[in-house]
Amino acid sequence: MSILKAYAEVAGEDVIDHLQQLTRQMGGTRVVHVNSTRTGGGVAEILNKMVPLMRELGIDTDWEVITGDPDFFQCTKSFHNALQGDAIDIPRHLLDSFERINQEHAAELGKSLGDADIVFIHDPQPAPLLKYIPERKGKWIWRCHIDLSRPYRPVWKYLRGFLEGYDASIFSLPDFAQTLPHPLYLIPPSIDPLSEKNVEMAQDEVVETCARFGIDCNRSIVTQISRYDRFKDPVGVIRAYRMTKKFKPDLQLVLAGGSATDDPEGEQVLQEVRDAAGDDRDIFILMLPSDAHRTINALQRASDVIMQKSLKEGFGLTVTEGLWKGKPVIGGNTGGITLQVIDGHTGFLVDTPEGAALRLRYLLERRELKEEMGVKAREFVREYFLLTRQLRGYLTVMVALLHDIGGRIYAGEERVGSSGIMI
Repeated sequence: MSILKAYAEVAGEDVIDHLQQLTRQMGGTRVVHVNSTRTGGGVAEILNKMVPLMRELGIDTDWEVITGDPDFFQCTKSFHNALQGDAIDIPRHLLDSFERINQEHAAELGKSLGDADIVFIHDPQPAPLLKYIPERKGKWIWRCHIDLSRPYRPVWKYLRGFLEGYDASIFSLPDFAQTLPHPLYLIPPSIDPLSEKNVEMAQDEVVETCARFGIDCNRSIVTQISRYDRFKDPVGVIRAYRMTKKFKPDLQLVLAGGSATDDPEGEQVLQEVRDAAGDDRDIFILMLPSDAHRTINALQRASDVIMQKSLKEGFGLTVTEGLWKGKPVIGGNTGGITLQVIDGHTGFLVDTPEGAALRLRYLLERRELKEEMGVKAREFVREYFLLTRQLRGYLTVMVALLHDIGGRIYAGEERVGSSGIMI
């Protein structure tokens, strides 16, 4: 079965027809995506599925990855934290490494990117490439996956200097968009319903996977899937679990995640989580490889409730995954989580471990309500957050730029600000 036919069975024939109509307006366009890791994190997951889908639609699509030394990734991790609000002054030697690595990759990728009709640069890591590739024919788009609602201004000012020359930027939410001298588009991320992480799974496999880790599927389970990152607040999740367990002694907590090659803080946070868990045998701290997609799928399907108690969140694809499995999600009241967790309908938004514990107990004591929320959650994702919908947004932006439609194109008659366009 072709990729397009498989997606049509999940998303609908009309969705695929729309993608094909947009593609016909692109006339042999060559597209290149650039980011800083091929595994780990939501961006890599999206590109691993989107690039083949674009190719099957007939679009000549490549994916380039830049790499760096420890100073480069320390700098870009500091960017990530500062852009999400931390007051971090980045040393000049780290900024020098950041610029040098991009200059080196520009020399290597200059012809490929310079000849492309559309270049997507994902997040801050490869942002300076535009400056170092002056000979280019196509349109360049900066795709920001980070919560930029309250950035630390000195860092944002530095980064903005590399972004002003782009032809457009794409943000996940209106609140994330910052003023730039070009059109801004708003496109939430998405999940791939056909991936190993989201495909339907037999209950036997779910039970066997849990048994491998000593998790009892006959007892209540709450799970958070995420990298070990302070912004994901795994220690806060442990606090919420402990408060709930006083009333639900059979409760088990699963914290499962891995590391990304561009995150140097992961090991330190993982140790903090282990210290907080202590010797509690009902807390399962799993360090999973980047390809453990079926394991994550099984853990989410085994859970009664999914938790994503982030303090800051660009979007939160693990929330989307949990909703797609028909599970209510208790999520941090921040970033893209608020776009997915409709309070009281697909889950609950919380601000504190105490609030998370209250909502968790509430759901565990009301099975019918929990199941009703789960049904709403899956249908909500089907309509708004599948890969085909995100690709439609990307194609619409590409058509707009290639045909100089600019700010005149928007979906649903909803214009965001003076230059932000929701697709």
